[in-house]
Amino acid sequence: MRREFSLYLDLVRVLAAGAVILYHSNLRLLTADKLPFSQHGHAAVMVFFVLSGYVIAHIAQQRENTPLEYWASRLSRFYALAIPTVLLTPLLDLAGQAMAPQFYDGATTHGWAALRIATSLTFLNEVWLASIMSFSNVPYWSLCYEFWYYALFAILAFVRGRARWYWAGAVALLLGPKIMLLAPVWALGVLLQRWRRLQQTGPAAGALLFLGSLPAYGLFHAYGLTETGSDWLRQLIGPALHHKMAFSKFFLTDYLLALIVACNFVGMRAIAPYVGKPLLWAGPAIRLLAGYTFSAYLLHQPLLQFYAALFNGDPRQPWFYLATMAATLASIVAIGSVTEGRRHYWRAVVRAALLRWTASGWAPRGLAPAGRDHG
Repeated sequence: MRREFSLYLDLVRVLAAGAVILYHSNLRLLTADKLPFSQHGHAAVMVFFVLSGYVIAHIAQQRENTPLEYWASRLSRFYALAIPTVLLTPLLDLAGQAMAPQFYDGATTHGWAALRIATSLTFLNEVWLASIMSFSNVPYWSLCYEFWYYALFAILAFVRGRARWYWAGAVALLLGPKIMLLAPVWALGVLLQRWRRLQQTGPAAGALLFLGSLPAYGLFHAYGLTETGSDWLRQLIGPALHHKMAFSKFFLTDYLLALIVACNFVGMRAIAPYVGKPLLWAGPAIRLLAGYTFSAYLLHQPLLQFYAALFNGDPRQPWFYLATMAATLASIVAIGSVTEGRRHYWRAVVRAALLRWTASGWAPRGLAPAGRDHG
């Protein structure tokens, strides 16, 4: 992957994380005025899904090309942040509710704490028609989709023979319709990375795809197609089942949005060598910010609500919103420094644990992290 395009993907990751944070900070208890550009939260998650599929396909091809290396990286990345996030969120919620409960009305959960923690740490919150909220951490839902996309990718990439389809079918059966309905969005990223014909897109076609994707996204948002897709689905399946679809209820138009994102990525990949100098100049700053995007995505909502309750200011005063955001971002950097910032350390720990598991003989045939199954 050319450095210019890699930096572009990092920039997209930063912008998407910022859009999600802005979306969740658009609270009338936090700011009296509606924030500009604050309605792109769900669309940003779809961008993350396509981007994630692309990046995972690339690194699995380049360096994480054995089950051991793949799972050492994936599990360390997820759990280094998921464990502190899942354990910290209920503590922040309890403290925040005690100080200013109005910030938590309808925005967190009560009861079944052990179940919520257990399902969050096993990424089972959204299986079938369940939707078990991880306390106040609404964005956690997408992690419970993405983890299983990583698992399905690993099965298809590393398991051989009929066992591949048995394992993939078993996982799909475990997950149910919600997670599987958005799997094509994630898989589209894999397709973009692996399809040779797309890799040969010329600069002229690339420029058309990239420039065309920008107004296409603008029109998608201007016409409210995300909600339109949800309304279509409600008419097809009824309001009760539609409600149970939770974050997958937009899937009909999420597919269109994913195609727009795909055009953007394919186009920029083709023209990056010609227009990428500004990205190279800004490279260190982009890399620095991108290094905290996972922490920012997972931690921002419980931190936002906690600091809003702690400061408990007047939403008509800009200082209240700015102070809350500043404290939230500072906490993200502090936590991210020992989670994302030390991912190589956590990867070594997980890799050693996987090697011990393999040596114990308990690893399933075909999924053992020490090598591939060619049966």
